[in-house]
Amino acid sequence: MAENLTNLRSDYTQGELIESEAGDDPIALLQSWLDLAIAAKLPEPNAMTLATATPQGRPSGRVVLLRQLDEQGLVFFTNYNSRKGQEITANPWVALTFWWGALEKQVRITGTIAKITEAESLAYFQSRPRASQLGAWASDQSQIIPDRQFLEAKLQCLQQQYPEGMDIPKPTHWGGFRVTPMEMEFWQGRRSRLHDRLLFQKQADNHWSRCRLAP
Repeated sequence: MAENLTNLRSDYTQGELIESEAGDDPIALLQSWLDLAIAAKLPEPNAMTLATATPQGRPSGRVVLLRQLDEQGLVFFTNYNSRKGQEITANPWVALTFWWGALEKQVRITGTIAKITEAESLAYFQSRPRASQLGAWASDQSQIIPDRQFLEAKLQCLQQQYPEGMDIPKPTHWGGFRVTPMEMEFWQGRRSRLHDRLLFQKQADNHWSRCRLAP
């Protein structure tokens, strides 16, 4: 018999989130939490759920991998012609969520999104493993294909077209997006469901305000 979901619960005891320790810079705080997740050897510590919206306003979510983080924002790479790429073009407001269950930490981010420069995308593409470079050409991401063999045959053709030792050009339809955060909420699990929640909001002068939310 399936486990009764109503009985699945545990108390959170891993840490606390206090204003004096959080600081005033949410990007720096996010970097410190990422460093903790990496040090803990969590699987895919840079995985984040990207939420977009369809032209009809329907929510759409998937997991992508954070590849760059700095004061400008958070960067990931994808096929610009994919479903998410089309939804981003139609609506440049997105949301991101990090969840590190073993650390009992979550970060929610809302902001605007735009393509990074072609030079930045090219530099990252050239740093990728050769198999990943070929994969960017082989996959017409989000398009219907007849079967798995179709995809593998396409990859095989590309391997013949670009033999070992030959540079693989970056597809024009592939590159990076940068999310510029406007709100960043940090959540730390606490006992009795009285969790810590700190919300940072970017102001008109580009400084961040900070407040505590009830759990």
